[in-house]
Amino acid sequence: MSQKEVNGSSHRGKVLTLETMNQNVRQVEYAVRGPMVLRAVQIEEELKKGVKKPFTEVIKANVGDAHAMGQKPITFIRQVLALCAYPALLEDDKFPEDAKLRARRILDGCGGQSIGAYSASQGIECIRKDVASYIEKRDGGIPSNHENIYLSTGASDAIVTMLKLLICGEGRTRTGVMISIPQYPLYSAALTELQGVQINYYLDEDKCWGLDAGELRRSLTAAREHCNPRALCIINPGNPTGQVQSRQCIEDVIRFAKEEGLLLMADEVYQDNVYAEGCVFHSFKKVLFEMGPEFSSVVELVSFHSTSKCYMGECGFRGGYMEVVNLDPEVKAQLTKLVSVRLCSPVSGQALMDVVVNPPQPGEPSYATFTKERAAVLADLAEKAKLTEESFNNVPGFHCNPVQGAMYTFPRITIPQKAIDQAKAAGQAPDQMYCMKLLETTGICLVPGSGFGQREGTFHFRMTILPPKEKLKYVLEKIAQFNAQFLQDYS
Repeated sequence: MSQKEVNGSSHRGKVLTLETMNQNVRQVEYAVRGPMVLRAVQIEEELKKGVKKPFTEVIKANVGDAHAMGQKPITFIRQVLALCAYPALLEDDKFPEDAKLRARRILDGCGGQSIGAYSASQGIECIRKDVASYIEKRDGGIPSNHENIYLSTGASDAIVTMLKLLICGEGRTRTGVMISIPQYPLYSAALTELQGVQINYYLDEDKCWGLDAGELRRSLTAAREHCNPRALCIINPGNPTGQVQSRQCIEDVIRFAKEEGLLLMADEVYQDNVYAEGCVFHSFKKVLFEMGPEFSSVVELVSFHSTSKCYMGECGFRGGYMEVVNLDPEVKAQLTKLVSVRLCSPVSGQALMDVVVNPPQPGEPSYATFTKERAAVLADLAEKAKLTEESFNNVPGFHCNPVQGAMYTFPRITIPQKAIDQAKAAGQAPDQMYCMKLLETTGICLVPGSGFGQREGTFHFRMTILPPKEKLKYVLEKIAQFNAQFLQDYS
C-alpha cells in the first residue's frame, strides 16, 4: 500500500468547498462590485472579440473611482509622491521647492529614508502629527493628539478594524451596530463576515434623505429585543444618498449616542464634496466638543477620512486615517496591537495623506496651481451634481433628491407590476433586473438600490456623477431613453 493510500489522500476531495469554507464569507454581499460589474467585465471582453452590441463601450458609473472616469491627478500631490518614490528627482530643477520640502520631511520619517520600508504600525509619526494639525485647523482650534491618529489602508480598513474591536457575544448578547438604510455595503458585508448584528435605521427620502432621532430610537428599541446595540455608524456626506447633515442633526445624533451609551463611528470621507447652497460640512468631532464637556468627555467617537474621494480621487493608493476620541486607554492598546498584526498601511498611501493634510500654503510656489486645480475639480462636480438631479427629475417615473454632496445620485424609479412579477419569478430584485437590462441595452453599469437597502416597495439605483460632462450627458440621455422603452415594454 502506498503512503498516499495510507494517508487517505487518494480518496479525499478538495479541502475547501462551498460546504466546508467559512459560511460567513459565503453570505457576504458587496453590490458595488457584484453581479452587475461581473457582467460589465464580460461585456467588455465580448466587445473586444468583435461581438456586435448596440453600444461601443461599457461605462462603469457604478463606483466612485474618479481617475478611472477621467479626472486628472492634482499636480502637487503627484510631484511629492514622485519625489518620495524616486528621491534622485530631488536634484531635478523641474520640481518646485515646496514639493521637495514635503518629500524630504516624509522620507526623513521613513526607515532608511525610503518609502519601501515598513513604518510604525500606527503610521509615520510626522504624518500623524500633520493629520492632527489638519484636524485642529479644520475644527477651529479644537485640539487633536497625533497619538489618537491611526493611518490606514483607505478608510475601509480602519472601519473594519473598529468593528473587529466591537463585535462579541452570542445570541441576544451579540453586538449590534446601527447603520443607515440606504447604506454603503462595506458595513453590511463586514458585519456579516464578523457575525455582528446589522441594525437598520431608515433615512427619510421625502426629507432629502434626512436623519430623524425618532427613527434612531425606534430602530434601537426593536433591536434590543434580539441583540446588544453598541455602535452607531453615520456617513456624512452620505453614500449612496448624497445628503449633507445639518449641525442640528449631528447634535441630535450625539445626544442620542450619549443617552443610549453607543460608540459613534463617523464616516467623513466626502468632507470636501459639498455642493448645494446652504449646505456646510460639520465634523462630528467639532460639534461634539462645541457641545461642551458633558458630551466631549464621555461620548466615544471614531472618525474616518480617506485619500480616495474629495478633490483627490486617489483610490489606488489606499490612504486613510481614523481619529479615536475617548477610547479606553486599555482598549486603545488593543487597537494598536490589532493594527500591528497587519504591520502597517501602504507607506505610499501614508505619504499621499500627508500631502492632503499639508497642502501648499499662500506664498509657496505651488499654491496658485494647487488652489486652481482643486477648485476646478470641485466646481465641476458641483455642476454635474446639479445636471444629474435636473435631468433625472425630467424622466417620467423618476424622483431624484438634490445631490448635496459626495459623488452619487440615488434616484427612486418606478417599476411596473408586470416587470416586478417577472423579476421575482426569475429570483431577481426588480431594480437589479432593471439595471441588468440597462447594461445589456446601453452598456451603462449602475448599482441597483437593493444592494444598498431601501424601504420595502421602493426601487432605486446608485450612479456616480464622475464621468466627464459630455459623457455624463450621454449617460443621462441613454438612461432616459431606456426608461421610456422599459415602461412601454412592461405597461
